[in-house]
Amino acid sequence: MNKKSLICLGIGATALMSCSSGSDTSRPNVILLLADDIGYGDLSPYGEPTIHTPQVERLAQRGVRFTDAHAVAATSTPSRYSLLTGHYSWRRNDTGVAAGNAGMIIRPEQQTVADLFRQKGYATGAVGKWHLGLADKTGAQDWNGHITPGPTDIGFDYSYIMAATGDRVPCVWVENERVVGLDPTDSIFVSYHTPFEDEPLGRTHPELLTKLHPSPNHGHNQAIVNGISRIGYMKGGRGALWEDENIADSITEHAIRFIEEHADEPFFLYLGTNDIHVPRYPHPRFVGKSGMGPRGDAILQFDYTVGAVLDVLEREGIADNTLIILTSDNGPVVDDGYADRAVELLGDHRPWGDLRGGKYSNFEAGTRVPLIVSWPRKVKSGVSSALVSQIDFFASMAALLGVLPEEGAAPDSRNALPALLGDDTEGREYVIEKAGSISVYDGEWKYIAPSNGYAYNKLTNTELGNDRQPQLYHISTDLGEQHNVAAEHPDVVERLKQIIADNL
Repeated sequence: MNKKSLICLGIGATALMSCSSGSDTSRPNVILLLADDIGYGDLSPYGEPTIHTPQVERLAQRGVRFTDAHAVAATSTPSRYSLLTGHYSWRRNDTGVAAGNAGMIIRPEQQTVADLFRQKGYATGAVGKWHLGLADKTGAQDWNGHITPGPTDIGFDYSYIMAATGDRVPCVWVENERVVGLDPTDSIFVSYHTPFEDEPLGRTHPELLTKLHPSPNHGHNQAIVNGISRIGYMKGGRGALWEDENIADSITEHAIRFIEEHADEPFFLYLGTNDIHVPRYPHPRFVGKSGMGPRGDAILQFDYTVGAVLDVLEREGIADNTLIILTSDNGPVVDDGYADRAVELLGDHRPWGDLRGGKYSNFEAGTRVPLIVSWPRKVKSGVSSALVSQIDFFASMAALLGVLPEEGAAPDSRNALPALLGDDTEGREYVIEKAGSISVYDGEWKYIAPSNGYAYNKLTNTELGNDRQPQLYHISTDLGEQHNVAAEHPDVVERLKQIIADNL
């Protein structure tokens, strides 16, 4: 039996058609809609009564809502790296949170999910937050010319992306690897080491911070762009700078345009929202609507983006045959660097739901994330408790497409398509995650390996879950991870430790 046959076996009748048929009508469009820092309790389908996200509810009503879905890491860059490559980010030492001038984390020689779709003749696009680096190495970007390597080199025919992320310079859009709206007489210069002479900084010119001030001691007090200080130093490119209040609209508009332009052919769209990452400065039409300040308003802005995508799919008549996977890169954080009163205005809302921890944390709230899968033509609506991991997106899409990955590609990814489509209610045997320490969770028990890291992040008010002693939690009865029972169950500890050892 050949390897392609092995991929097709066991993936269910809904996906088998993709392996046996080459007609465009049998191939769904696929949209990976990746939120930023949205927690398990931030979306109303997950039960928190303090927030209403009607468009996410609309999506959930026509798909499967997962209650036990996990990112690989509790921060952006490593989580996204693993999602797109099927390779555990912790296997490398250069996948931490990327600076704005970082070299491209995913190397051109690596096969990505986008490569799979391109191989099958799909139009492929990346729109929105990137935070995976650009160019060959740190500081090597030609911000005033063609920035290469870039998304084109890892499978994306079209790209309209933030150079890094909202709180890091350069604060410009990069379309097809060139800065949008750049005046050639006003060159961009970027540094993460040395300020530029005569360029005001947030820490030295707070009077210029007309929109947001940084939280004390967080370090978001360097280059000032659009009345908000950032991480890193920047000079030039004045005409190309984004306005934070228009970021979500710009992302949404370019995503809609991509869908409209490719409505008559199969497409794959990686749509990364900036919402709700800091600095949170929503468009005026959302300001004050949540009652929770900018963080809550940014959630409503994210919900708008979801609705806009659903609307264009319906207008184009392709909604039924479009597979949408909505998830988040990691768990929530409330104060992450800007004085936006997020803590003060949180009220009774619990971004983490019943979970412990948050972004940056080994505890469940760091990596257990929302996941909704909708494909009206194939997927029945409902709720699934199947254990799933974003590491399996690569192999699952390969199975959907009937594509044999290149030798050595996506070594950690497994076909989870039956679970994603709601046919398999069990899912993975275990998930492995890393957020300082490394942990393994088998759907019942969670083991966190000993670590010398900090137990608590005072800046973000987050329990990080690091401890010099082994930790074991019976998640089935202790979802909030309040009772470390490692001493009472040494056999379980040894079994889970062995799983980690087998995967190192």
